[in-house]
Amino acid sequence: MDMLSPHIESLIFSADRPISRDEILDCLEVTFETQVDTGEIDQVLADLRERYTEGPYAFELVEIAGGYQFMTKPAYHATAHTYLRQSARKRLSAAALETLSIIAYRQPVPKSEMEAIRGVSCDYSIQKLLEKELIIISGRSETVGKPLLYSTSEKFMDYFGLKSMADLPKLKDFKGPEEEIGEAPSADEIQMEMSLDRRAVAEVLDDRDDAGNQSGDNGVSDRNEEE
Repeated sequence: MDMLSPHIESLIFSADRPISRDEILDCLEVTFETQVDTGEIDQVLADLRERYTEGPYAFELVEIAGGYQFMTKPAYHATAHTYLRQSARKRLSAAALETLSIIAYRQPVPKSEMEAIRGVSCDYSIQKLLEKELIIISGRSETVGKPLLYSTSEKFMDYFGLKSMADLPKLKDFKGPEEEIGEAPSADEIQMEMSLDRRAVAEVLDDRDDAGNQSGDNGVSDRNEEE
């Protein structure tokens, strides 16, 4: 059993998700080319849980989602959360921040409208924002071609420390006057009538983001600005 303990511990540590007892059993039997007693695995798991729960460790072994995973103890959640937020912000480029701010103020919004405002392709920024789960695909427009519509996610609220969308800084110029029939102006009208600089929108959310990202050179693709 003492021999199994470090191997089981290494499996749990290496897994990027909760690893089940059956997966642990399978890995051990393949590694040692022999049958392993499930009772021994259960005992090792119990011992590891006790050791990390009661010991002077910042993390503990938790049984979750049908498996086992090392997780930070509640007492250290705030510290870990601060680091994760800061490191995530540093990876959010100026181009992505601009795109995100347009989505926040115009949602639900199609990609074509973002690109009309920014003047460059937003494909790369949208991809990165989706990967970071800061935005979601919220539906399709009723316009020709039924393009995808994008909106901010719940993670966006937490990322910028917002309790609700009402907490977003007011951006009068970006909202613009409404048409006589009660419809909001198009992206082209916003850009022409208010001379909206494509960096201006990002500055509103940048006040809440300590990343300190610098603007890149103007270009055809926003991927160039990311690099």
